Parts: sequence; structure tokens; C-alpha cells
Amino acid sequence: MLPEHRFQTADGIDPPDLVIADIARIDANDVADNYPEVPILGYTNHTDTSGLRRAHAAGFDQVVAKSALFERTRELIDPLLASVE
Repeated sequence: MLPEHRFQTADGIDPPDLVIADIARIDANDVADNYPEVPILGYTNHTDTSGLRRAHAAGFDQVVAKSALFERTRELIDPLLASVE
């Protein structure tokens, strides 16, 4: 999907350029607190309105429905990566 990028889990030792988080599986505030200087893209099911609100409130840079992430991956990610370059 994005061959020029490498993916790593939260267990990686190097700070990431971008965090992509499944809002349904994480605490949005914890992610925002752990990566204060890194752009964060959160996604979840379109029906998870409370999760979408939590991620917005935590300060995520982008919050989208899961379907949008898969349909518009590059369109969503490239501007966030450009902000760290």
C-alpha cells in the first residue's frame, strides 16, 4: 500500500514519523500523551461516534472512519508526513 514507508508496532525503539491508531483498541489520551510531537491519524468504524469524539478531544491530527483510511490512504497520510519533514 505504501512501499516507501516501513511499518512498526508500538514496541519499536525509534520514534515514529507518524502514528496510525485504531481508536477502538487504544486509549486516545494515552496515544496523544506518548507521542506529543508526532502526527497522529486515528480511525474506527463510522458508527463509533464516541471514539471519534475521544480522538478529536485528545488532539489527534486526523480522525477518520476505517473505510476512509483504506480508500484514501495516501491522501490522508502524505500531508501528515509532510508536516514532519
